[in-house]
Amino acid sequence: MTLQAERQYQITEQDKELFNKNGYWISPKLIDDEQIERLREAHSRIWSGEYDGDGQPMNHFRLSDNPAALRKLDNGWWINDEVRKVVTDPLIGELSADLLGSDEIRLWHDQIIYKPGIGNKNSGDGNVGWHQDYGYWQCSDTPDMITVWIALQDTDLTNGGMMTILGSHKWGLIPDSDSFFNQNMDELKLKYSGGRDWVEEPCILKAGQASFHHALTFHGSGPNRTNDPRLSVVAHVMQGGTSYRAGIQRHDNIRLLGPRPVHGQAFANDYFPVLFKR
Repeated sequence: MTLQAERQYQITEQDKELFNKNGYWISPKLIDDEQIERLREAHSRIWSGEYDGDGQPMNHFRLSDNPAALRKLDNGWWINDEVRKVVTDPLIGELSADLLGSDEIRLWHDQIIYKPGIGNKNSGDGNVGWHQDYGYWQCSDTPDMITVWIALQDTDLTNGGMMTILGSHKWGLIPDSDSFFNQNMDELKLKYSGGRDWVEEPCILKAGQASFHHALTFHGSGPNRTNDPRLSVVAHVMQGGTSYRAGIQRHDNIRLLGPRPVHGQAFANDYFPVLFKR
């Protein structure tokens, strides 16, 4: 099964220019309303521990005692068929390949993210700190990777939508930018801006649209001030041939290379499926 809506969409030169200039690009609607509902149901099943097949999650998840806490699970495609269908879809691979100028795209890993609604509560619960995704992925030998964040409802700043820092992918890797869980947005802005132009732009998405952002693009999000949870499915993708850099940083994906991974070994086995190849 493939993504159903806008099946024939192809990246334009303007799309590439926007991605290269800003560090992100917003797609047309990629999944239809029926698939959105199935993915919302997949959220419910995953958080309740109901899995498809005999697979186990990459990291076992336990609900926080704080009902306003963000929920995040990696590699939902291992345990849910609907998630697997969307994060391994060839269209995501083709769009990413065209944005990166690559001939092959593989899945790095996915994420299932649930941001509870806290209403008018004055709290930073649900904040996602300013960070670069590559801050966590330095075991890979290239930062030219893409995060595809798929909205399962209309998403803007009222329900904790993502904000990007325009052009920040051109800054290179900033030290200690693995700060997803630091909820002090102001502190992080001061730390990372460093006299650079810090221009925040919200990613306003309709249900079924996706934002494609470069792994060096700074991004974060505030609390969900509605009464409904904000749900998303995220595919992190890499170019074919992306390889392991030894001794740089620990990441769970290193374990998926086998019991004795070696420097230069490609992330190219069944744990990293091919989405698209020319």
